[in-house]
Amino acid sequence: MHFRTRGELVVDRLNVALLFVIAALMIFPFFYMLVVSFTSYREYMNTDLLLWPKTWVLDSYRYIFSSKQFMQSIGNTVWITVIGTVIDLAMTSTMAYGLSRQVPGRKYINFMVLLTFLFSGGMIPTYLVVKATGLIDTSWALILPGAISAFNLLIMRQFFMGIPNELTEAAIIDGASEMKVYTHIILPLSKPVLAAFGLFCAVGHWNTFFDAILYLNNPDKWTIQVILRQIVVLSDTASSLKPTLMAQQVRDQHLPPPETIGMAAILVATVPILFVYPFLQKHFAKGVMLGAVKG
Repeated sequence: MHFRTRGELVVDRLNVALLFVIAALMIFPFFYMLVVSFTSYREYMNTDLLLWPKTWVLDSYRYIFSSKQFMQSIGNTVWITVIGTVIDLAMTSTMAYGLSRQVPGRKYINFMVLLTFLFSGGMIPTYLVVKATGLIDTSWALILPGAISAFNLLIMRQFFMGIPNELTEAAIIDGASEMKVYTHIILPLSKPVLAAFGLFCAVGHWNTFFDAILYLNNPDKWTIQVILRQIVVLSDTASSLKPTLMAQQVRDQHLPPPETIGMAAILVATVPILFVYPFLQKHFAKGVMLGAVKG
């Protein structure tokens, strides 16, 4: 049995204290947003630093959930996240499986994929391609152009190449087609890497912002991040007004302060995607590490 020395115990306690401080720094912004989002108008205007409201109110949440455009943007984002993640995984895994097999032209395709790491088309050529294909002002403009990531593709290909060939060869000898091997053998054995990259893709689609501004002209199709930006800009604009004038406008329109609306909107936009992570955590590190080590 190994007995830790006094120095090792001190180092362990310092590590715990340091990790506790780092965790507190990470959690505090969310806690502050939560507190401000539930604060009343009067208390918010009369307090410099809020750590715990005297009265918890739901005015900001009632306001954003009564906004048709806000709820519509959540629906748009959920649709883009779910469909986009499914399409990303389907297209990336099928291409990765093809490149993991001995097919004609595999080296050339691998070279073309690697080339995208060094050179990209750029924003304007990509916009022209999206426009030429008729995807402008459609949700597909946020899904299809980035459906296959070169990084995800190469990692997933390495993971597939790590699966023993004897499994696929035995299935083919028994009469299974390539599609049956892919769906009945490869995919069930690839749950860790699919879960890991599914999380990457879901977070990426949920946080879609710049592409939405670039490709979507109709505000009814905007994502939650674009609406969030509008709310934050409104909050900054209101803060730049004279406090008395802003307070008068808020009172006249019976609205919560723009800052509390912004905090509530940020929480509503952040919390759903955070709930996805615990369900995929057990596959997360395993999937990425297997794909990397076996390369």
